Amino acid sequence: MKILVVGGGGREHAIIKAIKKNPDVEKIYALPGNGGIAADAVCVNVGATDIVGIVDFAAKNAIDYAVVAPDDPLALGCVDELEAIGIPCFGPSRDAAVIEASKAFAKSLMKKYGIPTARFETFTNMDRALEYIDKVGAPIVVKADGLALGKGVTVAMSVEEARAAVRDMMEGGKFGASGATVVIEEYLEGPEVSVLSFTDGNTVVPMVSSMDHKRAGDGDVGPNTGGMGTIAPNPFYTPEVAERCMREIFLPTIKAMNAEGRTFRGCLYFGLMITKDGPKVIEYNCRFGDPETQVVLPLLKSDLLTVMRAVTDGKLSETKVEFSDKSACCVVLASRGYPVKYQSGFELGLPRTGEGREIYVAGAELRDGKLLSHGGRVLGCVAVEDDLEDAIAGAYELADQVRFENGFCRRDIGQRAIKALKG
Repeated sequence: MKILVVGGGGREHAIIKAIKKNPDVEKIYALPGNGGIAADAVCVNVGATDIVGIVDFAAKNAIDYAVVAPDDPLALGCVDELEAIGIPCFGPSRDAAVIEASKAFAKSLMKKYGIPTARFETFTNMDRALEYIDKVGAPIVVKADGLALGKGVTVAMSVEEARAAVRDMMEGGKFGASGATVVIEEYLEGPEVSVLSFTDGNTVVPMVSSMDHKRAGDGDVGPNTGGMGTIAPNPFYTPEVAERCMREIFLPTIKAMNAEGRTFRGCLYFGLMITKDGPKVIEYNCRFGDPETQVVLPLLKSDLLTVMRAVTDGKLSETKVEFSDKSACCVVLASRGYPVKYQSGFELGLPRTGEGREIYVAGAELRDGKLLSHGGRVLGCVAVEDDLEDAIAGAYELADQVRFENGFCRRDIGQRAIKALKG
């Protein structure tokens, strides 16, 4: 089989490495891929949002199956266009991808179908948004309606911070058209949990839960990033919480999308907060999370491509999806200064990896035979072990073996989880 994977980050590298294990896979193309992914796939210089270019390449190269991984091409209808020329895909249609592409849509869906989430209001007028903030006070959460590379959310601890966030989005154009509409919602408290799930529009199979670390600095300080590291499983996601999420959130969401004529097939990501009143949805993503994928897929015992094709064919209920009971940790090495201002072009020296160790390349390019940093998040160093403490130690041991003079990482990935496990 010839496989096409759209995207070029650490998430895509993890997907490609997992798909590569299937003996029927003859060749994998990554559009655009990156310098590190080039070791596992043929990288083609076609951008992930160049839908015409992706479809043209797929048609000319007789692609048998496509995986559209990032949010932007999904929201632009990449799956629709590929399927229109007869290429089966893993990923939701444009109509279903709106569950992430518009936070206003997602919040309205939850309100309409009684899916637990924070109280909210949606605004297209900045003055009214500012008046609302003055009325309800802080802490409060301000979200750009559209896609913003995972950075369109401000958890404001003061009215001034919330007002500034609204002005940046609606007046300053910080996120372009994505910030023309804002969602302002109630501040929730509790541990956060990420649950990726396979779904074919009827059956939902949750993957191993995970915990992301969004802030740039140790102790959860500094600006929000795309994610500085993850662990799996998340200790706050107990069997009791999982059962409640399936009953109150997962299945109702799939049924709601069906009722709206937007059947979702692919990976639906549930960003949850476990509040004193039970689990509530913080956000939906219409795809595999990054860097959650880097700890979840190494724990998948079943063949990923087989599961993906079952999702596409509507046969997920007939397919065994099994995960290891081990633990995984991913430590992200980023360019110093990320996510604000940083430099690229630093040579990367990667150590050898063995059983239970993996390095996923998120941002790098090949130049004159050398692997150079290219972007904010550069590498994901992953370890899988029988228990979480050993997985964390292994991930840091691997990260410390990388040669990357402009790199930095958080040194406390997984510590909240360890504290929770120890009671």
